[in-house]
Amino acid sequence: MTKAPEKSTGFWGTIDVPRVVVTGMGTINPLGLSVKEFWEGLAAGKSAIGLITRFDTSNFRVKVDAEVHDFDPTKYMDLKVVDRTSRTIHFAIAAAKEAIQSAGLDMTKETPERVGVIISTMTEQGYIIRGWEQYQRVGPRRADPLFITKSGASAASMQIGMMLGARGPNGAVNSLCASGIDSIGTATNFIRLGYADVMITGGSDASLEPVSIAGMDVLGALSREPDPAKACRPFDLNRNGFIYGEGAGLVVLESYEHARKRGASILAEIAGVGWSFDAYDATAPAPEPEAYAMRTALRWARVKHEEVDYVNAHGTSTKLNDASETKAIKMVFGEHAYKIPISSTKSMIGHIITAAGVIESIAAILVINKGIIHPTINYETPDPDCDLDYVPNVARPTQVNTCLKNSFGLGGENCCLVLTRVSE
Repeated sequence: MTKAPEKSTGFWGTIDVPRVVVTGMGTINPLGLSVKEFWEGLAAGKSAIGLITRFDTSNFRVKVDAEVHDFDPTKYMDLKVVDRTSRTIHFAIAAAKEAIQSAGLDMTKETPERVGVIISTMTEQGYIIRGWEQYQRVGPRRADPLFITKSGASAASMQIGMMLGARGPNGAVNSLCASGIDSIGTATNFIRLGYADVMITGGSDASLEPVSIAGMDVLGALSREPDPAKACRPFDLNRNGFIYGEGAGLVVLESYEHARKRGASILAEIAGVGWSFDAYDATAPAPEPEAYAMRTALRWARVKHEEVDYVNAHGTSTKLNDASETKAIKMVFGEHAYKIPISSTKSMIGHIITAAGVIESIAAILVINKGIIHPTINYETPDPDCDLDYVPNVARPTQVNTCLKNSFGLGGENCCLVLTRVSE
């Protein structure tokens, strides 16, 4: 699907708005330490959910999570950088290097001021706690001088920007579970508005720590199922909470013309982005604003409802979210909703909070390029409130040209993305 540049009218007059495409992807997540490993696990319907090994769970009701195993940060960066940064940053740098290599991006041939970085992260609570304990133990004159640069929301984007020598827009956005797509949307707008030719964007999250698990458990959001094989079951009648995960996903975005000029391979187009806010409840979702974000993304993409071939769902495996998302999809698509295959990447890798949306967007782009829709695993018992086609348990060969990707944040922040195939 190829579109002509859009027209936008503002105080500068009427201009051609650049199309934005994806040319590179990288990920570190529970299914693997590369995009290749990630796809192999997805297509096979493999679960990466297991028993918690990061800390003692004797006093916890929650026993399972989705951890990244066998990750050695020194394979991706100097030991000095490893020592001065957190696990979140380690994931981000590793994913960024794969994405940049995938895109064939050579910074020596780029104008540094035209290359930017936007990364979403969640500050690791353990790091904050350890900083406070150190301050209490040794006093203010022995505090960690890099505490702010290590724990700040923009720490990942700062490190990657310095690594690349990228001097364009640099920062972070955080809308909790919607953060990954929010970053993609924000980076897309930097390119569309003319501030950059290239943006490295995505999310990284290593907040899988005792205080996070404890808090979300008290909230009632996490599954207490002791068997990892059954713990995450999006849209299933017996779902009972999400599984906390960790990892990172980054993509390289470029204007279509810039990508063509340098001969880059184009993986997909960011055709539309839509945002909304529930303004309703701090924890419970609302389907109407979710539907608004979907409609907005489709409208900006100039995509008709019947052109959507696949929905990559937010699909957390919680009672409220899955029912609300199903209702919102029906609001947007009407009877056509029953004809659209829908799947939840979280069924295999859990919920990676601020990185979830971009890792799942990478999954959706792989679906477009591979012609196979990955399944929603552990789907056994239909729920009357969730009665759509969730591609249960087995991958499905299907050509996908247009995908709607949903992300709905805890607290009510929603962001949706339309990804399309680019036909030269």
